[in-house]
Amino acid sequence: MRWTQKPKPAPEKVKALASQLNVDELIATLLVQRGIETFDQARQFFRPTLDDLHNPYLMKDMDKAVTRIETAIANNENILVFGDYDVDGTTAVSLVSSYLKSFYPNVATYIPDRYDEGYGISYQGIDFAEDNEFTLIIALDCGIKSVDHIAYANERNIDFIICDHHRPGDSLPEAVAVLDPKREDCSYPYDELCGCGIGFKLIQALAQNKNQTTNDLMVYLDLVATAIAADIVPMTGENRVLAKFGLEVINANPRPGIKALLQNVKKKVLTITDVVFIIAPRINAAGRIKHGNEAVALLTEYDLQQAEQFASEIEKYNSDRKDLDKQITVEALSQIQENNEQQKFTTVVYSENWHKGVIGIVASRLTETHYRPTIVFTKSGDKLAASARSVKDFDIYNALEACTQHLEQFGGHMYAAGMTLKEENYIAFKEAFERVVQETIHPDLLTPEVSVDAEINLTDINEKLIRILNQFEPFGPQNMTPVFMTKGLKDTGYAKGIGADEDHLKLFVKQNGSEGFGAIGFGLGNKLPLVKNQTSFDAVYSIDENEFNGNITIQLRLKDLK
Repeated sequence: MRWTQKPKPAPEKVKALASQLNVDELIATLLVQRGIETFDQARQFFRPTLDDLHNPYLMKDMDKAVTRIETAIANNENILVFGDYDVDGTTAVSLVSSYLKSFYPNVATYIPDRYDEGYGISYQGIDFAEDNEFTLIIALDCGIKSVDHIAYANERNIDFIICDHHRPGDSLPEAVAVLDPKREDCSYPYDELCGCGIGFKLIQALAQNKNQTTNDLMVYLDLVATAIAADIVPMTGENRVLAKFGLEVINANPRPGIKALLQNVKKKVLTITDVVFIIAPRINAAGRIKHGNEAVALLTEYDLQQAEQFASEIEKYNSDRKDLDKQITVEALSQIQENNEQQKFTTVVYSENWHKGVIGIVASRLTETHYRPTIVFTKSGDKLAASARSVKDFDIYNALEACTQHLEQFGGHMYAAGMTLKEENYIAFKEAFERVVQETIHPDLLTPEVSVDAEINLTDINEKLIRILNQFEPFGPQNMTPVFMTKGLKDTGYAKGIGADEDHLKLFVKQNGSEGFGAIGFGLGNKLPLVKNQTSFDAVYSIDENEFNGNITIQLRLKDLK
């Protein structure tokens, strides 16, 4: 693992901020590294309010979208809310459909089948709309590249409003309105919203016209926070505001569907990390194993008993999903070995028997063993479909763009993408992708990196520091949990491997006779010999609070030791 230290900010900026906020320079350093340099920026960071959200009408085409929806309601038209089958898509569909249904009955939802229809807007979906007399489709978390599909719908007199956050292609679809802050001609002040976030801006605009305030929309923020966490979008600007208030809803009074998913969770207060690891995989499991409709049914159900029934079914899908992704990961790793591909710049694997619903997770798992851009293919109808995952700082979308001659279609962003191709093009694509990555990736990016915010001594760690660090939450991209480095640590003779295979490490560390702290390193059991016999070592870690039998103690969560 590479340890890279973040550049130290200009000392005069740090000093000025420290004195304005009356905090020590360590905190000021962490803030300046996050782009927070003034008292007002710090106030917004530590005390976000719903007033910090931008006016939704600053988004290009928002006025057109709202006018078309209001016309549909005035004319008693049927509205179909369409979205992708992942967490971002299903939460967005649940959000927009349940808001519209709160004052207008002729609203239905449509989630494409992952296996029959694949990702994004489908011809089947448009045919369904035509057969059932829907004249307006609101597409969420997809559609920005669906030029042909929208043309097909227009021929059938079905209007589209697209709410997407992916990068547009060369031309935009001919929809009534295209809401996407990544449009070249959109000057909306924040372009990192997820699909559900764009859906929220749409209902915010509709609400303004009904003289409702953002406070009236608080009940939908549990969905938005879940999507922000699951879609790994930057935890800055509006996302941070929406995630913070959404977490409050999840902890205080979540919708029955989320409440039902959390019934067996022992934790009193959930963090964004808990949303990522507890709520999101379960919502995702519905679309992976059965159908995304089941996630929407759960998230829009107001009767707790019925929600509990849905949640127990989803719990089963999630357990099936875990079994599948373990098994496929093992098969994929042995395929890499059989083909002697351990030393390549990329991982590209394929089996026609792999379950399409879990190949994205498998791609992520494979990067834990072979850290490099990874694509996992399986059979999907008469084509091959794949999920791609990248490594830090490498743009896999651009690499795929350089291989388009071998692909049928692809979409996504810097770190994750999906694609389809004809089976006969698989080998040519695999070779082209390896070549492109080899020519464009910096060799350093093939070693996992831990990015260090600051070097500190153990004496710098105290209750006040933890109290302020807790206010940095919610954490996420561009506002990650601070990582510290400390040199010259020694274990006090407590070091041991823990866990079934002793692959985790537990220590009690001191530095120059300072007060000591418990430390845990998940997956670092192999480092035990390094710390035995009071050998001095350096560590990178984040600072955690560990609750055990009602006692809360400070604990270092180790990322690596040297």
